Amino acid sequence: MYVWITLLAGLALLLALLKTFSTYFFQDCVYMYRALGFGIRLNVYKRKTPFYSIVDCFLEAVKKHPRKAFIHFEGKTYSYEEVDKESNKVANALRSEAGLREGDSVALFLGNEPRFVWTWLGLAKLGCPAALLNFNIRSKSLLHCFSCCGAKVLIAAAELRDAVEEILPTLKEKGITVYLLSDERTTDGIQCIGQAIAKASDTPLSPSLRSNIHIRTTALYIYTSGTTGLPKAAYVTHERVWASSFIQGVCGVTSEDIFYINLPLYHSAGFLIGLVGSIERGNTVVLRRKFSASQFWDDCRKYNITVMQYIGETLRYLCNMPKVKAHMVYNTAHTEVTFNPSRIRVTNCNPLRNLREEIFRPGVTVSQICLEALWDSATTKTQTRRLSDVFVKGDLYFNSGDLLRIDKDKFVYFHDRVGDTFRWKGENVATTEVADILTMVDCIEEANVYGVKVEGHEGRIGMAAVKLKEGRGFDCINTCSVLANYLPVYARPRFIRIQNSLEVTGTFKMKKVKLVEEGFDPTLIRDPLYFLDLTQKKYIPLSQEIHKSILSQEIKL
Repeated sequence: MYVWITLLAGLALLLALLKTFSTYFFQDCVYMYRALGFGIRLNVYKRKTPFYSIVDCFLEAVKKHPRKAFIHFEGKTYSYEEVDKESNKVANALRSEAGLREGDSVALFLGNEPRFVWTWLGLAKLGCPAALLNFNIRSKSLLHCFSCCGAKVLIAAAELRDAVEEILPTLKEKGITVYLLSDERTTDGIQCIGQAIAKASDTPLSPSLRSNIHIRTTALYIYTSGTTGLPKAAYVTHERVWASSFIQGVCGVTSEDIFYINLPLYHSAGFLIGLVGSIERGNTVVLRRKFSASQFWDDCRKYNITVMQYIGETLRYLCNMPKVKAHMVYNTAHTEVTFNPSRIRVTNCNPLRNLREEIFRPGVTVSQICLEALWDSATTKTQTRRLSDVFVKGDLYFNSGDLLRIDKDKFVYFHDRVGDTFRWKGENVATTEVADILTMVDCIEEANVYGVKVEGHEGRIGMAAVKLKEGRGFDCINTCSVLANYLPVYARPRFIRIQNSLEVTGTFKMKKVKLVEEGFDPTLIRDPLYFLDLTQKKYIPLSQEIHKSILSQEIKL
């Protein structure tokens, strides 16, 4: 009797201690149990013959519930069956018009819309890997993406015609065929494939068209933000696609959920975890062109959204929205919204290192390199990110460049970027690339680019200290025009500081620490300051009134 009492008391004490000193122990156990189950599934898929891809999973969902809503978008609803037929049309049209065959890489230059989904599915049915291009990039950065993936076909949205026309001569030289999802042909060298898709057959395609696909075949090219220069392509195999798709299931998402995607589909979060994860779960997606804090809760109520996906900044935007009185409506469907962020551990080859210091002290993370990792042709650039003999003689690590911090509950937070990069609007910006573009402006001789803090905003916003060419004044309009031609909005410096000379170190590296500390306050800085006004499409003098309006968020950044 006493033995049982002792055991029960010990068990109760153990549970109490776990609850006190390891707050999330039980949640972690549930998480690991689910993760183990999906890991077993992945191993089964590795050995399955013929290979079972995410496309096959989608086709099974079509058979299981053809009329179930798959995508809600701007007031329209597309069922699984409708998306399947549209993707068949795309595949049949591209097969006949472009002669696409298994293994041909195709670049997609599209925004968040249903056409993105069924165009990718059509390519996947042909066994063609898709390169997902950031629709914000232009000129040099956009062209560089083709050298990474080797695509010979570009499919672009009609609204991105201007960006395509800008690089069209170079695309022709490279032998890249350009298709526009439009019915009107107005530019030589750009073929409009809208009518061909509309007239194409929606009959299913034979699986034999992708019979050589296996678990290690490249399925996608997803690009980095360009933290060390131009965007680089990450090779995403079918194994990685499956592993990413399981994240929803590991977090408890089911086929009955309605999943909200407001992140860009060209990023891994929105595409792999959001869209592909929803295909694996067989649930419904609410797709938005971009995140909108003002429309977020309206969407949640309208579509009965049960799961949202977010990056760090989006929650701050929601919290900063003015409080609105909730109005209950009776005799309707459910209007309540559950706000339930889940705790997800970031997984990698090995646990995060260099986080053993005191709580809240930032540390740079390094991750041990997997033997199975794929390396592209840029071996010189890759080598600069490798660290050897870090903890044990002979080991090899990859320097992420991320500065992280950890709190008392063992949550890991992004703190900042290390080196010549900063993060703004959820995107990493390479200061060297921005500086190179700035020096293309006729009036600018040198440029030093850095990120500065803005109260009430996550990350750092772009700022540049520039030295003008002798005898030249600052060209407010041309500078804005050049930056718009080469850089996405988030990478363009919103503040310009004119200096007579730029400070450098003994090894001729630009000094940035003092500039970052001084920020963009015109009351503290005697140098001329300019602010990029996107509505006027030019730089304007930064007055104290404008500075106050920025800090009070009357002027949106």
